[in-house]
Amino acid sequence: MSTSPITVVDPDNIDEQLPDLLEEMLSGSGAIIIKQAFPAEVISEARELIHRYTAEEDDKETHFLGASSDQVNLQRRVWNLLNKGEVFEQMVQHPLVMKIVGAFLGDEFIMGSVAANRLMPGGPGQEPHIDYPYWDLYKRSSFPMKINSSYPLNCQATVLLDPFTPETGATAFLPYSQGELIYPETDDRERFFAEAARMEGDPGDCVVFNGMCWHCAMPNVSDQDRTGILIEYLPKFVTPLEDQLSGVSDEVVERATPMLRQLMAMDYPYPKLFDEAEAAVQIGRDVAPC
Repeated sequence: MSTSPITVVDPDNIDEQLPDLLEEMLSGSGAIIIKQAFPAEVISEARELIHRYTAEEDDKETHFLGASSDQVNLQRRVWNLLNKGEVFEQMVQHPLVMKIVGAFLGDEFIMGSVAANRLMPGGPGQEPHIDYPYWDLYKRSSFPMKINSSYPLNCQATVLLDPFTPETGATAFLPYSQGELIYPETDDRERFFAEAARMEGDPGDCVVFNGMCWHCAMPNVSDQDRTGILIEYLPKFVTPLEDQLSGVSDEVVERATPMLRQLMAMDYPYPKLFDEAEAAVQIGRDVAPC
């Protein structure tokens, strides 16, 4: 398994570096990393909340563990994080990530999901996969003809709350695999595990990657947890994975920043009941902006 480094984002030169970062995600290795994107106190608060929720809540839906379904209790998911701590509202709006994702997916991008994955000691790895909305591409006939990787419909950001090392099960990914846009076949797994690199990093780091990349959590063979916050960003027209609006309190909605409102698609008008809409011209190049 490869240990080749992931491209590091330079916060002081982001405007100059941005074209190269976008090319790296679309046509290069597929992943970049922002070192120490979040300070220690933010990471500590988030970790404490995730530990509390995983101790208090029952097992939740998880994915890509079909071969290890008897060990689901060792990969603990916490969903709907926007409703479980203001720290997560901050995490999903990191300025550098917003800049990168806005250029990658279009500046009206939304958030599909924000969840935590706590991989316990002894926790199993996943099958190599790609992420929503491609995550069931093994049902090829349910997708449009000629769907391809020339443009992205997903961008993932993983915030590291614990050390991501080979021993703790740092995410494995196959560089350049996003160019194929296929769900890995069972026969592809030998090549994947032979050639994959790891998303290694320290608490506070944030890995941003193309969800078309083949990737998976690896087994945690250490004696410590490996927890990450998994944030999924989507173009404005893709249906979110989580129902953000129904899952959050009025307080979250009321204090939402303009960016968080965008991420939650609070002001995106579709789907719409056109029978009840204002009788006005709403769409067209010549329509005056609101």
